[in-house]
Parts: sequence; structure tokens; C-alpha cells
Amino acid sequence: MDISEQVLHTIRELNPNRAELLTVDKIPFDPIFRTYCEANSCGNYGRNWRCPPEEGPIEQLIARAKSFDYAVIYQTVYPLEDSFDFEGMQEAGKLHNQLACTITTLLAGLPMTDRMHLGAGGCRMCEKCAKITNEPCRHPEKSMSSLETYGINVSQLAKVCGMNYINGVNTVTYFGAYLVKE
Repeated sequence: MDISEQVLHTIRELNPNRAELLTVDKIPFDPIFRTYCEANSCGNYGRNWRCPPEEGPIEQLIARAKSFDYAVIYQTVYPLEDSFDFEGMQEAGKLHNQLACTITTLLAGLPMTDRMHLGAGGCRMCEKCAKITNEPCRHPEKSMSSLETYGINVSQLAKVCGMNYINGVNTVTYFGAYLVKE
């Protein structure tokens, strides 16, 4: 079993709703996502070390992501009380982030030339990012950028992987990607 298949196997053992392996050249990148970040609807722009503008120019980020060979795309789907269940969405995001942290820890020992883990909605490693107080990142080895920070069109990515971007009424879906250079 090669490294990318080991990554897929390890992630699937953690029981996300879905996990699929694909070559990085199949990932739909679009620099327009930087403008979405700049609109700051999530509140992280300029306030998180792993979000724009701190992560760098979008062209460089896309080039870095494209330098990998494979990606394991995984998704989690959580039920909500109703479509306005903000607390449920926050809790689901926290659970998704815990899964991402477990993935990072379990895969740390695999021999790869390079790796990068991208998550949902910006880094959530710390309750309050050190960027806000102009301190260095407290967990640079565990922190992760979002898929959108790297210009990945997640709704199109879901289609490429045969996954649903929206999984029904009163649910929230989160995605992550573990990129591998063998």
C-alpha cells in the first residue's frame, strides 16, 4: 500500500461520513475565493495566522497546493435542530476540527516528502488566535488553513469526489483535505 492509500485508509478508520482519494490536478482552484475572504464574512480575515492576508498571495498558495501529488478529501455531516441552529453549527465545527487534529496526529509518522492539511473555515486550534494580540502562532505544527484560503472551490470539489455539498435539511457539512507528496 503506498502512502496516499495509507492516508485514505487511516482517515476512513476514523469514520468521517466520506473520504475519497484523488490526484491534486483534479482539485478545482479559483483565485476568486480570495475576494470572498477579503469580504470577511467569517470574521477571520487579518485576525488568524492561517487566513488571508497572512498566508500570502493566492497565486502562491494555489501553486503550493498544486505541488502535491494526491489529496484525501473527507467530509463530516452533522444534524441540526433547525436551519438557524448556530450553536449546533459551532459544535459541529468543533467536532470536525477534533477529527482534523486526530488525523494530523495519526499521520505525523508516515514517511512523506511533504504534506499539508487543510480544514474548514480557518484554523480553530486556539480559542483565540495569537494573531489578534500580535503574538506568534502557538501551534504552528498543528495549525491549518482552510480549503478556501488556498482557493479551493469546495462545492465543485464535492462534485469531483462524488460527495454532496449540501446533505439535506437541518444538517451542516464540513470538508477537509490532506495533501500528500510521495
